[in-house]
Amino acid sequence: MKRSVLSGLLVGVLLVSGAAMAQEEGGYGGRGQGWSVLSGQTVGQGNVLTGQVGWPGISLGLLHGATNRFDIGGKLSFNYGREGIVTEVVPGLKLQAWMRLMLLQSSGVNVGLSFAPGPFFYFYDNGTDVGLSLPIALTVGIPVGSALMLNVGMDIPFYVTFGTGGGPVFPILFGGGLEYFVDRSLAVTFNVRMGPSIFPYDQRRFRDRAEFTMEAMFGVAYHL
Repeated sequence: MKRSVLSGLLVGVLLVSGAAMAQEEGGYGGRGQGWSVLSGQTVGQGNVLTGQVGWPGISLGLLHGATNRFDIGGKLSFNYGREGIVTEVVPGLKLQAWMRLMLLQSSGVNVGLSFAPGPFFYFYDNGTDVGLSLPIALTVGIPVGSALMLNVGMDIPFYVTFGTGGGPVFPILFGGGLEYFVDRSLAVTFNVRMGPSIFPYDQRRFRDRAEFTMEAMFGVAYHL
């Protein structure tokens, strides 16, 4: 699964890069469009609506450019995979605040941090698991002409579940993605992260364990 996802991402980058170069010849002549939802760059002035679908679910979000370096907003997710763990197919609901801070920007690279805390609920036949997600992510963005923004990053979507059998979980995910700007206001996006989710002590199994975790999401972003 990991190899097929990475191969698909590489093919997508190559195809979209060709389209981006063609657009740049008659386009805006800059690097990027001055906003981003996946890289280290912020949305700038105004608001951005986002929608994503893939694994582990479907999400809708809104970001407001509070300053040139800081975004604030929120997102709502309807999941069918428990926090990205590929072996746990279960319906869930997740509500998050969404904050993004740009640490560095130059003509060739940008670096940013994001934080998206909020509660989640997963619905099993024998009850509901309730938890709190406290994910943090470091992302490096690389603009390719005016139409394409690539990114690589490390996500640590730490969370804790409450009640019997609960406790902290430490996912450590790496990956990349892209945003293809159809025009100044509309972008098509793809992002993938994968790695282990580490359970320091699983009370249900009475031992430490790790589970393969993946987030692979296609989406759109519209700058209002």
